[in-house]
Amino acid sequence: MKKPPSNAERLSAYRLMWILVFFDLPTFTAEDRKLSSDFRKNLLEEGFTMFQFSIYTRPCPSRERVDVITQRIEKILPPRGKIGIMPVTDKQFGLMKLYYGTASSPKPEGYEQLMLF
Repeated sequence: MKKPPSNAERLSAYRLMWILVFFDLPTFTAEDRKLSSDFRKNLLEEGFTMFQFSIYTRPCPSRERVDVITQRIEKILPPRGKIGIMPVTDKQFGLMKLYYGTASSPKPEGYEQLMLF
């Protein structure tokens, strides 16, 4: 029988994951704009945060949770456009460098809420 992970293992920077959803959706027609808007709203309802206009992020406690969320996103994909779903470890996400112009910016906070569970 497999032993459940310890708290340290459960909160490891290599076990904790982020899902990045990035997309380029057509907005030529009113229908396209509605589909694009609905997709963004659905991502927000799934717990994602807008990182940039076409990039949304969400922290996840495990790879298994990433798989569940990915399956739910696949069910709400719009019929047209290009969508990417990329899971990365918290360690990889933490290596990101953010800039506003030439000034460095702090990284987004994400796991404080998950530590409550």
